[in-house]
Amino acid sequence: MNFKGTTIVSVRTGDSVVIAGDGQVTMGEKVVMKHSARKVRRLYDDRVLCGFAGSTADAITLYEKLEDKLSEYAGNLTRAAVELAKEWRTDKMLRRLEALLIAADRDKTLLISGTGDVIEPEEGIAAIGSGGSFALAAARSLVRHTDDLDARTVCETALSIAAEICVFTNDTITVEELPTSS
Repeated sequence: MNFKGTTIVSVRTGDSVVIAGDGQVTMGEKVVMKHSARKVRRLYDDRVLCGFAGSTADAITLYEKLEDKLSEYAGNLTRAAVELAKEWRTDKMLRRLEALLIAADRDKTLLISGTGDVIEPEEGIAAIGSGGSFALAAARSLVRHTDDLDARTVCETALSIAAEICVFTNDTITVEELPTSS
């Protein structure tokens, strides 16, 4: 799945996890409808970060479903993500939703899809959306070849690089961060 109109990137370092997204909303191939949409949210009493790529209405539905699953499974992100992916894949209405999610808590980062995928990314770095490949490559390079950049800076820089390359990504960035230790 490749969704036009957004880029979401997540980076996990020793002291924090960050999910950041651009703000562009595109209709069709030629029209930018909005520059400052918030595609990254906090869920479950601010203990889980989540970003989406895809249809806004579908993403809001999935945010609500993930929040419900997190409540049902006492904040266990892995279990909630697996149950969401199962329901998303098999439910007659949900399986029509077109979106991808990245969700993260203090311990895990997961990419969740409607085809039943729940993937924990390598190196603690994940990206989705039309500029996702660009942001992923930039974030991996920054993490591998710099020692002094925090997760927030890596995400912001990776999204800025993606915005320079991908016409469906802009540089109006929303960032959410969680500490990974007490």
